[in-house]
Amino acid sequence: MNQIFEYLVGIDWASDSYEVCVVDGGGNVLGKERFEHSGDGIRQCIDWLLQLAGGDSSAVAAAIEVPHGAMVEGLIENQLAVFAINPKQMDRFRDRYTVAGAKDDSLDAFVMADSLRTDQRCFHRVELNEPSILRLRELSRMQQDLQTECNRVANQLWEQLRRYYPQMLNLTSAANEVWIWDLLEAAPLPGAASRLKLGTVKAILQARRIRRITAEKVLEQLRQPALRLAPGAAEAASEHALLLLPRLRLLHQQEGDTAKRVRQLLEEWKAAPEGEGREHRDVEILLSLPGIGPVIAATMLAEAWQPLRERDYQALRNYAGASPVTRRSGKRKVVVMRYACNERLRNALYHWSRTSMQKDARAKQHYGELRRSGHSHGRALRGLADRNLAMLISMLKSNQLYNPARRVAVLAQAG
Repeated sequence: MNQIFEYLVGIDWASDSYEVCVVDGGGNVLGKERFEHSGDGIRQCIDWLLQLAGGDSSAVAAAIEVPHGAMVEGLIENQLAVFAINPKQMDRFRDRYTVAGAKDDSLDAFVMADSLRTDQRCFHRVELNEPSILRLRELSRMQQDLQTECNRVANQLWEQLRRYYPQMLNLTSAANEVWIWDLLEAAPLPGAASRLKLGTVKAILQARRIRRITAEKVLEQLRQPALRLAPGAAEAASEHALLLLPRLRLLHQQEGDTAKRVRQLLEEWKAAPEGEGREHRDVEILLSLPGIGPVIAATMLAEAWQPLRERDYQALRNYAGASPVTRRSGKRKVVVMRYACNERLRNALYHWSRTSMQKDARAKQHYGELRRSGHSHGRALRGLADRNLAMLISMLKSNQLYNPARRVAVLAQAG
């Protein structure tokens, strides 16, 4: 049910300022101001809003497109209600007020304020996350960013090796393995492989715990005939490749350190005593599910903390992109994948579904049933993801860990 507010505020956030518009319950504009994106500017904005409301913060509701940041946190800390709206919805609301497609910051601020007055149900109430959730979100996103950057630099190294040293590529499927970097430093040019000692290669393999290939096989591969290149081409490519290695090592180390911090935070939550918040039990329940490890658990807790806390299955499946979108017009009906979602959460759900098939017989059976009914691999994975989310919410509501024998007992009792 919509809450009634006397003062509706629209805030359009530019790069260095906020355009603010306030309307009353009848849609009349009470004031427009511009504030700087700074500590003083945000403080002035909040004081101005409270002054208009006569000091009654419960009578003020603000609408904004970006559901985070200093302005949002400042408003909530001062007991003002904050509602977020998707930019695509905001674009549709704007069409109510101008058919010519005009757009400016002042107009957007008024559109948000007036739309919050008339269509509050289309907005999402913003709440501040707990400090531990904020930390987990930053660590989880940083880990993914570091992994993406590491893969990007590794692909650059792969291209350089393919340019002058394909023998090295035959030893691995990707250039992101640390032992390959050690080997490249020991023999940066194909000609250096002939002088590479067997003991050196054995030491590299032993230090990195590589057992899938022997030192003899490595030397045999590296000593294959080299490519014929223009004079100086191999040396230039080798220098380029060696310059990439320090960046790769740093990114690899930072990614490992970040992953370690994520695991430590999850372990701290699991070890927390009862009564200090529900996240410690939620972590236990998440990690008990087949196919969920620290990375997927951290992503789900960080990106979908509010629907998980509220045990809201429908909001969770929409936010993760698991629920389909139906487009119906007359006799035409098309069901398509939902693209408007949290991409990080969608990726986590994809990997959870993929891995759960390998670890859980019931998940594999459900995927097989969807495939046999004619669904594609992607559609079957989304169906499995939807099932997994429903199971997760049910476990969170009942505060039960995953137990595959429980379903067998329920089916036997029903039979």
